[in-house]
Amino acid sequence: MLARWGIRLASSLIGIAAGLLLSAAVITNVSLSAAALVEATLIFWLVHFVVQVIALRVLIRQPSISLAGLLALLSTVIALIIVTAIVPGLKIHGIKAYLPATLIIWATTALSDTIGARKIRASRRD
Repeated sequence: MLARWGIRLASSLIGIAAGLLLSAAVITNVSLSAAALVEATLIFWLVHFVVQVIALRVLIRQPSISLAGLLALLSTVIALIIVTAIVPGLKIHGIKAYLPATLIIWATTALSDTIGARKIRASRRD
């Protein structure tokens, strides 16, 4: 069980870090320092986790797959806004930068979570 939790945590952190790096590389109005990458990744994971737990456990009784995806996207927006306000080395200027950055981070975290879930399933079979 601890190994599964570790795989999920590692895959989420990798997905967030990859999304932040990709956003900074692709979007001109996003800047990120190396120190801010570590800090932003950890804070983003914590805020994203809390927002998703609140949304899925408290607000929604029976989430569907599409509703869970929408909640993940909304929690990514909220987490990105909070992290940008807290972490001094992460700068996002304008809504035209927030939207693609949100989509990139959401996509990379979804991909990394999917890969992590596959690793967990593969370890159960072994």
